[in-house]
Amino acid sequence: MDDLNNKDERSLLTQLLEDSKLYKEGKNFKELLDFVNSLSNFAPFNVFLLHIQKPGLMFAASEHDWKKRFNRTLKEGARPLLILWPFAPVALVYDVKDTEGDDLPVDVAQAFRATGGMTAERIQAFIKKLMRLGIDTKLIEYGEWHAGHIKRPEHDLKVINQPMQEKEKPNYLIRLNKNHDANVQFATLAHELAHLYLGHLGADKCLKIPERLNKSLNAKELEAESVCYIVCHRNNVKPNSEAYLTNFVDNKLQAKNMDLYALLKAAGQIETILNLVEHTSFKD
Repeated sequence: MDDLNNKDERSLLTQLLEDSKLYKEGKNFKELLDFVNSLSNFAPFNVFLLHIQKPGLMFAASEHDWKKRFNRTLKEGARPLLILWPFAPVALVYDVKDTEGDDLPVDVAQAFRATGGMTAERIQAFIKKLMRLGIDTKLIEYGEWHAGHIKRPEHDLKVINQPMQEKEKPNYLIRLNKNHDANVQFATLAHELAHLYLGHLGADKCLKIPERLNKSLNAKELEAESVCYIVCHRNNVKPNSEAYLTNFVDNKLQAKNMDLYALLKAAGQIETILNLVEHTSFKD
């Protein structure tokens, strides 16, 4: 999927949304986010495609994974579902209902999830990964009510468009509250990275981030919390986004102005740079 042209992805998503007339209301938007969270063995954008094709889907996998991981085979006449795949236009996956064989694990829907529960060690590992991308992360002694924030250091304007090997210092600085536990720190990290990858800080050619500065503060926060909600729930962390998005739905705000493509893309990018999930495979 990552090898597809962004314009092609966006064009496909726009057409699907317009043709289906889905996700225009807050309730439908929230339901989509929950569905994206339920299938963490696929990239967020591909989960959206599966939801378009089969809204009631509980779990899906490639024919390879059904055989190798679950000792199940496809039923005669099994109908494939399409997802986007690197180096190929599409790949085929199948609903669990179209397979037969060994009983599934009780927690089959979480079979590919990263280990639940954040630790200080995992946060430090994330910090090291981000440093290699030019994103510096520091743990700061803050009061209870300040979780953290992200900013561009002053030198950033001089190096933002330089090749990665020419960068001498991180382009971004994330501050996390040292006094919060690892789960809260992870949610904060996901939220701040969402601002970055949603383009709220401007464009970055090196990180393949478009400029999306022309958003209101409320819109930016809603987008960042939506991405945080996806990344956290797909990794067994329950953030405060739950209450925030519930309020969004209760107020019956329209979701039609939300850039769903940008949200799903950002969530997938964050999962990739932090190496959070193992996606379904098509070969050994």
